[in-house]
Amino acid sequence: MVLRAYGFAVVLALGLATAAYVVAEVHHLPLRDPDGAIGPAYVWLPTVIALAIVIDVLPRTVRRAWSAGGLRNALVAVWRERWPVRQLQLVLVGLGSWYLTYAAFRNLKSFLPFVRDGVDDAAVASADRVLAFGRDPADVLHDLLGTGAAAHLLSFFYVAWIVFVPLTLAAAMVWSRNIALGSWYVTAIAVDWVLGVGTYYALPTLGPIYREPEQFADLPRTWVTSLQETMHAERLEAIANPFATSSVQTIAAFASLHVGILTSACLVAHLAGLHAVWRWGLWAFLAVTVVATVYLGWHYLIDAVGGVAIGAVAVWLSAVVTRNGQHVLPRRVIPQRQAVAADISS
Repeated sequence: MVLRAYGFAVVLALGLATAAYVVAEVHHLPLRDPDGAIGPAYVWLPTVIALAIVIDVLPRTVRRAWSAGGLRNALVAVWRERWPVRQLQLVLVGLGSWYLTYAAFRNLKSFLPFVRDGVDDAAVASADRVLAFGRDPADVLHDLLGTGAAAHLLSFFYVAWIVFVPLTLAAAMVWSRNIALGSWYVTAIAVDWVLGVGTYYALPTLGPIYREPEQFADLPRTWVTSLQETMHAERLEAIANPFATSSVQTIAAFASLHVGILTSACLVAHLAGLHAVWRWGLWAFLAVTVVATVYLGWHYLIDAVGGVAIGAVAVWLSAVVTRNGQHVLPRRVIPQRQAVAADISS
């Protein structure tokens, strides 16, 4: 059961971790356990999962203790029902594989300036102006939305993505009793990291805010402003001497994984038939994120297009490897796959 749900995710994690180790050895770079905007992932991710388990168990325990009496007996009964050994194994393997993939991704992203010389921002900016009929997409959005309240609102939604990822991982691994659906989503996000780091190396770019900061000088200071400044300072520290700092370089524009991961979340929710409130709420969040990432200068418009492509490919691939193929494969293929599975089992 565990291997069927997360076997591919484990292989993916080990493969990307090996790639990070090889690049570090070849280019004489340090491997880091990277911190994020909300602290070390090895702290916040298990904490979120633990809190999700508490939220899963506590109300049921109180309700059962209230009706039947005996808090301790109620807790033991609920724990045995909701968290047998198999369920804990699923969470631990899913959590471990995802974290290893994420840590390897962050290290490979940090190595980018040492492996690839130069950046291709000029070419991507030119492509952006073609998509926006001769204008810069960020300028178009600044004219349409203004440079006041919209900046604060879009900054809020952009930063909300940072919280969105751990919360949805907790929902997939803890609150969902649908093992196939949960592993589909968790694996899709891991595939996003792998495909994303591949695009960073294929087309290294910094993003509009770092290429032309004067273009965004009219925007007010927001949460995003501080985050952008911190990331730039960490990049300079890491490039100057990667062994003298615990920071990692985290700037790379193409493709946008904010957009990619949200696209994966939207597609999984839609294909799996979740409630309309969740489905359309996620699509709306994706649309606002695309606007925010261009408006605030994180990404070019073409980065968002690349992010959508990555998110879609990740959902398709992870559906196949986690046995959710009925959601993404043509109908005529499903009976063939079922027949093959029957032959194997017999």
